[in-house]
Amino acid sequence: MENINSNLIEWAITRAGYELHDFFMKFPKVREWIEGTKNPTIKQLEDFTHKVHVPFGYLFLNEPPKEELEIPFFRTGNQEVQNVSLNTYHTVQMLQDRQVWLKEYLDENGFQDLDFVGKFDVNDSYDDIVDDIRNQLDLKENWASKHQNWQETLNYITSKIEEIGIIVTFNGVVGNNTRRKISVDECRGFVLVDKKAPFLFINSGDAKAAQMFTMIHELAHIWLGESAGFDNNFMLPANDPIEILCDKVAAEFLVPKNYFIDQWNRNQNFKILSRHFKVSPIVIARRALDLNLISKETFFSFYNNYISEFKAKKEQQSSGGDFYATSKKRVSPRFANYVNKAVKENYLLYRDAYKLTNLKGNTYDKFMNEHLYQV
Repeated sequence: MENINSNLIEWAITRAGYELHDFFMKFPKVREWIEGTKNPTIKQLEDFTHKVHVPFGYLFLNEPPKEELEIPFFRTGNQEVQNVSLNTYHTVQMLQDRQVWLKEYLDENGFQDLDFVGKFDVNDSYDDIVDDIRNQLDLKENWASKHQNWQETLNYITSKIEEIGIIVTFNGVVGNNTRRKISVDECRGFVLVDKKAPFLFINSGDAKAAQMFTMIHELAHIWLGESAGFDNNFMLPANDPIEILCDKVAAEFLVPKNYFIDQWNRNQNFKILSRHFKVSPIVIARRALDLNLISKETFFSFYNNYISEFKAKKEQQSSGGDFYATSKKRVSPRFANYVNKAVKENYLLYRDAYKLTNLKGNTYDKFMNEHLYQV
């Protein structure tokens, strides 16, 4: 083959998160392509694109393409960031593809718009938004305390949210690729708002009880009609009006002020209170900070210690688990049911169903026929 644009090779390597020097040490032939001393074969270029996760055609462009997310990503204390990692970028793209397909399917089958999407705006009271979300989900103020543990509570609220038409997906990697982890430090979650097919993504690499806060924060975005992603570092919002409002909604929904103060007066142990409200102890600490019940020093000290303990415990845990149970959370039961129905109606080819679900052949069939409808 003729020489290819060395700038595109370097761009692809750094875009995938590699240091050029380290990559060249591991794959010295690539350096030779850049220096022009050797030309790659088609097979070598195909192998290279798989390593750096770029479409093959990108390598023949005159300059690197501009890849920009269509939704804002916020960082605590700052406005939105311009770039995210490739793993986060590809995850957003994957869910956007699912959303485009589902919206078209729902449109053609006469589904109505969801009336709660964009029902409020940034000038509305967080109390009013919380009340409306509770009414829509048919939940009482103390609903979480009725459940035994965080996982049971998370499963319950997820099913309630999916029942009203929102697709909820949990994943800590890109698709099913366990080598491509999505950093919690960058992305705790994001939401793709749409009148018919809103998608809500939760980083399953985060603590279960912290996932609860992310879920309700992103749910508030749907009520406000604003797509976004966030890191929520220190359990604090970015310096943006929408983010601040969504945080207030999540805090009041999960840890109602009056109910919390009543419990606080009985017991001020963060971990005991977290088990009662089914949220992370750092959410409890954050709520106490919001209500001026503790100092900032106390909050940040507890937060840093808790995160250190969580990371240490996570490193000791095995990465195993039931593939089909994990797939159910990665795909979403509601979305999978739509795909399954579309295939049976000859509206969707199996090939496209495989792509939409990241499941293929016998694995896809077994998931749809044996695991999808299990409780």
